[in-house]
Amino acid sequence: MDLRITKTKKAIVNAFLSLRAKRPLEKITVKELCEIAMINKSTFYSHYADIYELSDFLENEVVLSVIQSMDHPEYIWENAGEFARQLFLGYLSQDRLIQILFSDSRSSLFVSKIEQSVKEMVAEKYPQYCLDPVQNMVLTYTIYGGYYAYIKSRNYDQEQILSVLVSLTQNAGEWLTSLRNASSPKPWEA
Repeated sequence: MDLRITKTKKAIVNAFLSLRAKRPLEKITVKELCEIAMINKSTFYSHYADIYELSDFLENEVVLSVIQSMDHPEYIWENAGEFARQLFLGYLSQDRLIQILFSDSRSSLFVSKIEQSVKEMVAEKYPQYCLDPVQNMVLTYTIYGGYYAYIKSRNYDQEQILSVLVSLTQNAGEWLTSLRNASSPKPWEA
């Protein structure tokens, strides 16, 4: 990529993050962003359709970074505790950007995008689970419950938070395995 384009995009992103850290997405204008980035509006529009497209692009980059930081996202079924550990370390690695990009009206989007990405990755390895309501419920519970527990506890000792979340997720994974292996009729088959 051309160095000028790279510098321009970096200036746009830096200006956006600076503004976004101070106010809701809906209150940011292209004109204001361009003044901070020292570019023309036409330059901005040559890269992004609007502020929302830029925000969505950056949000997706953060989600991708979290997912790519996980060695084995499919561990949700094989080793739920390790899955949780990798996921929450990914959250920690992007914590500041998560706080900036997913604040205000966009606060619930992060966990939703994480769930979608993890389900897509898991479906590649375990396509048989795509239609299984129990597997999907456990995955959703693990991702949403763990994320919101993390968010509400982020000011406490990180090691302790991680330990508790890993333990809770491991226990949920073991519970699911015991249900699957039980010889009695399963509650979801009744």
